[in-house]
Amino acid sequence: MERISVDESGLQAVEDYCEYRRIVGDDDGGRLFTPEEYEEYKRKVLPQRLNNRLYVSFGVPGGIDCKQIGPETQCFCTHRYKQHMTDFEVVPSERPLALPCQVRGCRCSAYQYVPQIGPNPVRCRCKHFPQDHSEASDHFCKKCSSCSGFNSSYTCGCGQPSPAHQTLVNKLEREARGQPIGKDVPYAAMGGLTGFSSLLDGYLALEASGSDSEREDGCQQSCAASRMKKTSTEASGTIDCKRETNKH
Repeated sequence: MERISVDESGLQAVEDYCEYRRIVGDDDGGRLFTPEEYEEYKRKVLPQRLNNRLYVSFGVPGGIDCKQIGPETQCFCTHRYKQHMTDFEVVPSERPLALPCQVRGCRCSAYQYVPQIGPNPVRCRCKHFPQDHSEASDHFCKKCSSCSGFNSSYTCGCGQPSPAHQTLVNKLEREARGQPIGKDVPYAAMGGLTGFSSLLDGYLALEASGSDSEREDGCQQSCAASRMKKTSTEASGTIDCKRETNKH
């Protein structure tokens, strides 16, 4: 394997490009913005992105977030979340909020997460994968005539069947439930990611909210309780030993 050495200026250029790509995404149409265009883009887009961030998750309404959606999370149409409409000057008030795919030729009218088992998405009851179905809202199967639309028998780790789940797009509702909204970041299509624990499935997280700060607080409290219990046990043992010594 060839080893490539990059000097400090080269490393900085790579970091700048990665930062550019996280902020701009595909909005440049495949042609890099000039420095002036880049600054104008940030001046126009970043304020509305910070104020109107969409928190997207997959779960049962009123329950835990079983899956937090991030930039690279795949939609039913096989395109990534970051390839859907995620920036709004004013967030529409209607719910559910549809986030159509922006890839040319794709008929996906709303982002829809499909659970996965290992590297593969779950199958429909007709035994075919999501990509074998139409990306249009009816999701008819392209390989058989008996399928009336994609419907999986998959049961989530939360115990609820797949049809009971929805792709949830919200912000105010999330705040009202006391769930974390993370820090304001300029990056595109961050969805429901608020910390490292957001990468876990909801039922695997230590708490329902997925907050890293709450996870840390919980660990600290658990460790403190363990230390107190150990100290109490050691103190009790010392007292018992002293009593036995006094008897003799």
